[in-house]
Amino acid sequence: MSSAPAASLAPKWWHLYIPKLFVVLQQGYRASDFRDDVIAGLTVAIVALPLAMALGIASGTTPDKGLITLIVAGFLISALGGSRFQIGGPTGAFVVVIYNVIEKFGYEGLVIATLMAGAILVVAGLARLGTWIKYIPQPVITGFTAGIAVIIFTSQIKDLFGLQMDHVPGEFFEKVGAFWHARDTVMQGSVLIAALGLGIIIGLRRFAPKIPGFLVAVVFASVLVYVTKMDVPTIGSVFGGIPNTIPAPSWPEGITATRVAELIPSALTIAFLAGVESLLSAVVADGMTGRRHKSNCELVGQGVANCASALFGGMPATGAIARTATNIRSGAKSPVSGMLHAVFVLGFILFLAPLASYIPLAVLASVLVIVAWNMSEHEKFIHLLKSPWGDKAVLLITFALTVAVDLTVAIEVGVIMAAILFMVRMTHAFEMQTHITLVESDVADIVRHEDQHYDMRSHLPEGVEAYQLRGPLFFGVSSRLLDVLDQMVVKPKIFILRMGQVPMIDSSGETALEEFIRRCHRANIRVILTGVQPEPMKIMVSMKLFQHYPDLILTHNFAEGVKRAADLMATEAKE
Repeated sequence: MSSAPAASLAPKWWHLYIPKLFVVLQQGYRASDFRDDVIAGLTVAIVALPLAMALGIASGTTPDKGLITLIVAGFLISALGGSRFQIGGPTGAFVVVIYNVIEKFGYEGLVIATLMAGAILVVAGLARLGTWIKYIPQPVITGFTAGIAVIIFTSQIKDLFGLQMDHVPGEFFEKVGAFWHARDTVMQGSVLIAALGLGIIIGLRRFAPKIPGFLVAVVFASVLVYVTKMDVPTIGSVFGGIPNTIPAPSWPEGITATRVAELIPSALTIAFLAGVESLLSAVVADGMTGRRHKSNCELVGQGVANCASALFGGMPATGAIARTATNIRSGAKSPVSGMLHAVFVLGFILFLAPLASYIPLAVLASVLVIVAWNMSEHEKFIHLLKSPWGDKAVLLITFALTVAVDLTVAIEVGVIMAAILFMVRMTHAFEMQTHITLVESDVADIVRHEDQHYDMRSHLPEGVEAYQLRGPLFFGVSSRLLDVLDQMVVKPKIFILRMGQVPMIDSSGETALEEFIRRCHRANIRVILTGVQPEPMKIMVSMKLFQHYPDLILTHNFAEGVKRAADLMATEAKE
């Protein structure tokens, strides 16, 4: 009988797909919230406007395609998605894929592939595959992201130096060779504009981070070119400007069974990138705000937005981590800010489109150079180079294949390598556990001693929380660790993390552990690790976890951890 009330209170399946916008409005939306959303939406629009045009050009299309994507997909991602603060639009992750699809199948092929990718994302969301992002290992994500950053940077060399080239090859090494052969066609004006753009962006980020460096650099360079009549390629001279209207939606032509079959790999890659980046962005937003996103609703929203972008003549879109973080820092309260950021850019197209003709391509290239640098995640890349040889190999091979071969191949090989590496580690972990149980009786006594204190949770001092990890902390389960703090209504002052039953840890697990500790530090929560085994300890030391967090407390077992926590609470009470 007791199960009936519980069953009646259980949420219906369709609750998973209620957009965050509806949830926010249902909870109550005040005039002050709208005012904050307007300010945040305008701030993000200022950042996104030059970026959308630059990404459109870098992808092998035109700047207006980037703006259309921002307006249509950006509005729908916020309106229909499962994240309260997500900002959607074109991102650097798609540049390589879009360029390759257009080169092989033309722009019409890109529209069909984007439409297919949108449908795949909707199906993935309805199939509740949103939580599967935890199974993508960190070395794979960092490897292909850094590889894409390298490709984006090299694709901007032509505009950075104003090289006179009829065609830029798609392949990395052919592209570098072509640039070298065109080295005598460098335009000094383009070099000057690019250098000024980089100087302004970097200088403002260093000394005035609240000022939108991208927009200031673009406006300054455009005014300089207009006043001095400098002979450099501009949006007007190369693309004829941008239209001041949004095209009506239309169904793409040329959809045949043969064309669909040819585009399936590209559509799957677009869907994969859109899903991974949007959910990573939502996780980052959750970490910054303490909120919880709906992963499956987010995938459905991303799918609908990509379908709409394709019908309006845009490009693939996804959640943008940097713009989402800007939205949060600007004081956004709801998805309305993301919808407004699209509306503000629409206003620019309707009323100020002619001004875009004066924007030099060199300054947009400088914007993308900064985007590529940020996207490279060089600190995380260097950090993962300190990980065990297996994770290091996955990182470097994924990176190399992304740059030299193909993004799809890189992801496939990276995931397969990570899976094989995991199976090898599971074998070693099993052997290690067997060795402890059957041979080392003294160690077994320690393990039993640890288990004897399992019920001590009920005797924890007030303000102290404990959590026990069991089994390997690897890429498949590491995200669960990050859910612990989010699920707590009242945050403790001390957190004891019991690791006596964790036989191994990989680089994704170490990254999750470090992120967990970082969030605790930000919330002024002391962390105590108990019973760390030799293999995990070796990984933590090699990846310099204790150097980054010198006040991290280690104890041999849970009993010592509880005593140490009690002492700390007593000391705090006296103070």
